[in-house]
Amino acid sequence: MTGGTAIAVEGVSKRFRIYHERNQSLKSSIMRGGRGSYEEFWALDDLSFDVPEGQTFGLIGSNGSGKSTLLKCMAKILQPERGRIATRGRLSALLELGTGFHPELSGRDNIFLNGAILGLSRKEVERRVDDIVAFSDIEPRFIDMPVKNYSSGMYVRLGFSVAVHIDPDILLVDEVLAVGDEQFQRKCAQRFDELRAGGRTVVIVSHSLAAVRTMCDSVALLERGQLKAYGKAAEVVEDYVGGLEVDPGTDEGLRWGTHEVRVVALELLDEEGRSTETVNLGDRAAFRFHYEADVAVEEPVFTLAVHHLDGTLVANPNTAELAQPPEKIEGRGYLDFVIPRLLLIPGTYDLSAGVLDREMTRVYDRRHRAFRFHVGIGKPAELSGVSSLGGQFAGPLYGDPPDPRATV
Repeated sequence: MTGGTAIAVEGVSKRFRIYHERNQSLKSSIMRGGRGSYEEFWALDDLSFDVPEGQTFGLIGSNGSGKSTLLKCMAKILQPERGRIATRGRLSALLELGTGFHPELSGRDNIFLNGAILGLSRKEVERRVDDIVAFSDIEPRFIDMPVKNYSSGMYVRLGFSVAVHIDPDILLVDEVLAVGDEQFQRKCAQRFDELRAGGRTVVIVSHSLAAVRTMCDSVALLERGQLKAYGKAAEVVEDYVGGLEVDPGTDEGLRWGTHEVRVVALELLDEEGRSTETVNLGDRAAFRFHYEADVAVEEPVFTLAVHHLDGTLVANPNTAELAQPPEKIEGRGYLDFVIPRLLLIPGTYDLSAGVLDREMTRVYDRRHRAFRFHVGIGKPAELSGVSSLGGQFAGPLYGDPPDPRATV
């Protein structure tokens, strides 16, 4: 590698086999010589680029584009069929939930196990273990409990805490950090800033384009295993979003999740509760989620995001932050987000929506910019900015303002 390069990806290709049928019996397996019919699928196809030292680097692209496969190749979990990946310095990776954890061991024992895997001596881990536990926000009474009893949120917090406390030169982070409670997200962001200030390199795979735009210096955009774009984060993200400009509300937009719960439709309702695509500034309005749940889900988190047409995120509320989680959903239903007085400046906006589990670690469905709506001129008749403050001017009055502490 040349100086200033943390990771060099050189002509990397990775192949998988997709088997069309399973052998139904030992006899059929022997008759076929243990072979079944399959086709080859190239998840990565001749990728080449460098990740500069000291940068936060993003990997973006739709589902199946090869992001997670590439990250696993960087972490040496997978070996490419062709090409090579060279890394400089100690590497730590936080990939799939629970990776590197033994379910029968306690949280504390798994800290030592992960430290050993990452090349630390027991004494080095002992010096860090208190900081790791404190950062993870896992209560002391749980740290000596087998991790098989942990919630997915506890898994995420402990895994991230271990990964960032071994002083890595390179940290690889998969989509697992796009979820979690707000307080932990802030701690993660602060830790990323500390790593960057210390000259560390961070590589992030994420579907959250707003987070990538904010956190990353450079970005690689993958499409069907090939490098589609590479460059400054803001420019690549903007090009990617532009390429996603399809008819809102169709299934052609960006969408991901397990789909055990699905957002089947989105609506904007006017003051009379009628479905519409246009409301005015100052009107009462509501966004309606129509969903289908194939399984019963306790306390799901519904989230929505409003983007201006230029890509600016205007609002991003969810039922967890507003302390309004539904107790349980199952089957078909709907949920309204009611806005007593809409304060969006006149213009065109896109609505995104999603459903997650109560820990916000499992994405059931996420539909990006799936519904487009318009805000017209209303009261107040403001036309600039992003949002109206809903206030009014009082005055002018002459002289000095009265002292609120003065008594009559």
